[in-house]
Amino acid sequence: MTTVDQPVDVLLSDGTTVQLRQIRPEDAPGIVAMHARFSERTRYLRYFSPYPRIPERDLRRFVTVDHRDREALVVIAAGQIVAVGRYERLGPEAPEAEVAFVVEDAYQGRGIGSVLLEHLADAARRVGIVHFVAEVLPANGAMLRVFSDFGYQVQRQFADGVVHLTFPIAPTEATLAVQRGREHRTEARSIARLLAPRGVAVYGASATGQGVGAAVLGHLRDGGFPGAVVPVHPAATTVAGLPAYPRAADAGVPVDLAVVAVPPDAAPAVVADAAAAGVHGLAVISAGFAEAGSAGAAAQRALVRAAHAAGMRVIGPNCLGVANTDPAVRLNATLAPALPPPGRVGIFSQSGAFGVALLAEADRRGLGLSSFVSAGNRADVSGNDLLQYWQDDPGTDVIMLHLETFGNPRKFARLVRRIGRAKPVVALASPARPSGVTVLAGPDEVAVAALFAQSGVIRVDTVAELLDVGVLLAKQPLPAGPRVAVVGNSSALTGLAARACAAQGLTLVDGYPHDVGPNATAAEFAAALAGAVEDDRVDALAVLLAPPLPGQPADADLTVALPAAVGTGKPAVATVLAGRSPVGLPTYGGVEEAIRALARVHRYADWLRRPPGDLPELAGLDRAAGQAALRHDGADVAALLAAYGIDLVESVPADSAREAADAAARLGFPVAMKAAAAGLRHRLDLGAVRLDLPDPEAVHRAYDEMSAVFGADVLVQPMVPPGVACVVELVEDPAFGPVVGFGLGGVATELLGDRAWRAVPLTDRDAAELVDEPRAAPLLRGHRGAAPVDRAALADLLLRVGRLADEQPRVRALTLNPVLARPDGLSVLHATVRLGAAAERPDTGPRRL
Repeated sequence: MTTVDQPVDVLLSDGTTVQLRQIRPEDAPGIVAMHARFSERTRYLRYFSPYPRIPERDLRRFVTVDHRDREALVVIAAGQIVAVGRYERLGPEAPEAEVAFVVEDAYQGRGIGSVLLEHLADAARRVGIVHFVAEVLPANGAMLRVFSDFGYQVQRQFADGVVHLTFPIAPTEATLAVQRGREHRTEARSIARLLAPRGVAVYGASATGQGVGAAVLGHLRDGGFPGAVVPVHPAATTVAGLPAYPRAADAGVPVDLAVVAVPPDAAPAVVADAAAAGVHGLAVISAGFAEAGSAGAAAQRALVRAAHAAGMRVIGPNCLGVANTDPAVRLNATLAPALPPPGRVGIFSQSGAFGVALLAEADRRGLGLSSFVSAGNRADVSGNDLLQYWQDDPGTDVIMLHLETFGNPRKFARLVRRIGRAKPVVALASPARPSGVTVLAGPDEVAVAALFAQSGVIRVDTVAELLDVGVLLAKQPLPAGPRVAVVGNSSALTGLAARACAAQGLTLVDGYPHDVGPNATAAEFAAALAGAVEDDRVDALAVLLAPPLPGQPADADLTVALPAAVGTGKPAVATVLAGRSPVGLPTYGGVEEAIRALARVHRYADWLRRPPGDLPELAGLDRAAGQAALRHDGADVAALLAAYGIDLVESVPADSAREAADAAARLGFPVAMKAAAAGLRHRLDLGAVRLDLPDPEAVHRAYDEMSAVFGADVLVQPMVPPGVACVVELVEDPAFGPVVGFGLGGVATELLGDRAWRAVPLTDRDAAELVDEPRAAPLLRGHRGAAPVDRAALADLLLRVGRLADEQPRVRALTLNPVLARPDGLSVLHATVRLGAAAERPDTGPRRL
């Protein structure tokens, strides 16, 4: 959920921004002004009468609400109220409320109604309202569609010339799918308007030709951009040979994108001028904002607020710019003097320096670019926005990302799992946690790297590796499997490739590597390649060429045979240590780089072949009860788990032998006694756990022995049947949001970090894989004659923990340790919960920027 206690910025269906907030009494003049702009038809459809003006009594009631039983939200665009939505509870503590909204004529058909409905429903749910009712005239087709298209189960009745609607407002899979579909379309459209502008204004280009503004202006002019390029200068009439204007609007041409290269203190005037010219977005090249300290951060926030209020999005500040190589666009609004050739790879870079390196390396390797965005400080437009745009962009087949941090990790994980099914996503992103992000234990670097792979992301460590994988994806088909044929003219190189395949988890096909020898001719080499291509056992080729020996004939140039490996339906990588690199065949400077790229692409192709799994229905869930268990002073852990169908074995604290004996008598003998300290509760090896205590005398003896070593505080529990000790964890990861971990219990597995992890929400496939993935998992399947445990019960437990994580964002960490798994089920013996602040996750609740 979210809240609109503070104003929020939202995107409309055409990609423009507006502000949404709660109504205030001082909004009365704005409401009257909006009402005056309504057409007669809009007034009639909303009020069922002409209603030419708002009486003073009605106006006071409209703008004065308690934000509980009566709520009203306004939408502000260009400094004016353009829409208002409200609900009113139908009686004290009633679970129903009547909802209504009205949108100014000029803003109708742009998705404001659906945004208002999302936020009104969210506000109503937080105060116990579960149903909305509405009355709509049959002629008001647009309003009827707002309700019917949202995914709610709407009941309709027609009486007295009015359509009466009733629907529950609890979020469902259907409403969530509608909401996320709208989110995808609005964010994609907002980026499309920036990457294919009709015209570009440049602020800060000096008449002398010096500085970053002049550089971008020159690149725009010389790159062949077919639209208008408008230098904005306070005094000069021409800049870089182009007519200049004191205001962008003075040019009299449509301008969609503004490139801003002025000092931070001049930015507010630029925003106002760009808004007056109808600009849709700003690419702020200028530095001196959040990266420069607190004053710069304040200036950055003010810049974004002003831009959003004017309907504009912001790329940057402190960014490299944007580019689009589409022949119909040819946009180079960047500091890079030359772009890679046109192609089908989209590149996002958070860092300007990395962006320069990426573009230069892509150009050197001949990697074709579709579009490029450098986000800089990422004050507004982020990598998630570009993912939304590239998902449907027909000119982009491969997505490459450089990510320093994750502003909305949960959304990133959700998007890449969806988009990766259609287009590969390659990310240069560190698996290490940024300093100070969290002190909680969780996935280590190996596990986080695996989380990327399990979400369909091909993660790399360097710019070179990013291009290694990108070139292969752009130029070759995906491998059908892990089987590789290695063909070369050097035993040293082919042997190196064979070892690299083994290290990367690829399978070397029997009969390979095939070393044709240093004296092979081009014809002989071509025949060896053809044999590998035609071999049904081969999924991919690794081709290795050492320099020809001195004195060999002309036909010793084996590179002429390499094009035969292109376009065969099987991917091929080549390492050519001398000679020309063949067109269309990814060529690498080293054997290890080639095999590593091939292995990463194979793992992505293998992920694609596996079904994504389903979000199963789980019986016995009570989200409201789980919410109630999260008190201000902590969590009722047993009640929280019970709300998600997880039974916690009762545990009674005691700090004396008498209390321990009394607890044991109440629970029923035999009992277990454990040292209360969290790190000792499962340390049977240290004597901190005593089992099968049959009577009060045994409890007294055990308490005396344990308290002398571990302290007075103990826990008493009823005995449960033995089983394999397991651990279930939930933590917040900075790259993926909430993640669920599973492993087997014990000191050795903890030291080895033997945990598997998956990002929330968990599918049935995720849960099954979690159970089977730890290295110690064979113990669950019946090791050395032991009976196999109920792995389905473990998978169900993991699904329930995942659902808890999904629905209770205040739960920042959860540990179930130990969980005893048996052939007939499981027992959860202990649980700890860590709660966070009431702040909501960015990817939950109604849409907002």
